[in-house]
Amino acid sequence: MLSHAATTSAPEVSEKVEVEDFEQLAKELNNASPLEIMDKALEKFGNDIAIAFSGAEDVALIEYAKLTGRPFRVFSLDTGRLNPETYRFFDEVEKHYGIRIEYMFPDAVEVQALVRSKGLFSFYEDGHQECCRVRKVRPLRRALKGLRAWITGQRKDQSPGTRSEVPVVQVDPVFEGLDGGDGSLLKWNPVANVDGKDIWNFLRAMNVPVNSLHAQGFVSIGCEPCTRPVLPGQHEREGRWWWEDAKAKECGLHKGNLKEDGAAQVNGNDATTESDIFNSQSLVTLSRTGIENLAKLESRKESWIVVLYAPWCPFCQAMEASYVELAEKLAGSGVKVAKFRADGEQKEYSKNELQLGSFPTILFFPKHSAKPIKYASEKRDVDSLMAFVNALR
Repeated sequence: MLSHAATTSAPEVSEKVEVEDFEQLAKELNNASPLEIMDKALEKFGNDIAIAFSGAEDVALIEYAKLTGRPFRVFSLDTGRLNPETYRFFDEVEKHYGIRIEYMFPDAVEVQALVRSKGLFSFYEDGHQECCRVRKVRPLRRALKGLRAWITGQRKDQSPGTRSEVPVVQVDPVFEGLDGGDGSLLKWNPVANVDGKDIWNFLRAMNVPVNSLHAQGFVSIGCEPCTRPVLPGQHEREGRWWWEDAKAKECGLHKGNLKEDGAAQVNGNDATTESDIFNSQSLVTLSRTGIENLAKLESRKESWIVVLYAPWCPFCQAMEASYVELAEKLAGSGVKVAKFRADGEQKEYSKNELQLGSFPTILFFPKHSAKPIKYASEKRDVDSLMAFVNALR
């Protein structure tokens, strides 16, 4: 286990200097290689820093640490709900590098209370944050209280909504370290500027062991109930918490990435000034009143297909061309193609009345049926959408 120590308050002036020093260091190392950044981190913090290992492609961090020739520590969060393949991978990594991973476990009493009160899969109903807080965030908090710095595998290309501005080193904006208080923990992100494909080229070149789930289409790997394979062309984070907003896919370990103002909002609750999407004369733009009326009808003159969207959502943006093409193909066919902006003030209504889980959500309103049918597939190309319509009209 990572050690615990009594917390002390650092003088306010020295905290401020430390922040400025590491901001400058981040600028100096911005163009450095991951190996150079890793070496600097281990040199500065020695036994007071550890690599956070999730059991995915962040095994690259362990390889970089080994290549520095310096001693290093590795810890991981065992949530109790990981895939069997991940547990086997942990064992393989330990044997390959001759190390012992320092596992952190959730509090048994907290897990028991959560499961007894809400069941094993409550996150599908009310979001993943509560489960992650019990199984991941609090164990991580305990781990970091025994450190002065930690090393993560965050990359800017992993999540456009939450990680696009991750620096190579920063004062951790959320967690406290060994000395306690704001600024007491440094967070190193050696591969922040590295593309995912380059990480994999490195792993192959160095013959590093990898999680066998990657060969099954898994890219971003977390707990078994909340992780699934992605299809070619899908973003890696689309395989995590797929029933929730695309721009808020953080479990709480990197909560400081979430922005809270302006058009960069990621919580999906507030409308932004983003330019609208799905603009076509073949598409009907529904107001709140319009979609309420459509939903109330028990018999319609025509069938409707409606996308519930948010213009800031990258997955909505990605399907814009195919949805506009669908509208053009269905023009005059007896099927109306429409859009309804479901973020901001309309989000709660859409969740409660229109089956909104994540953006985009696509609904088909049959001609002679009151209840809309939700499109369940992640395939949003025009042929797949047309097959969905043809099967129901």
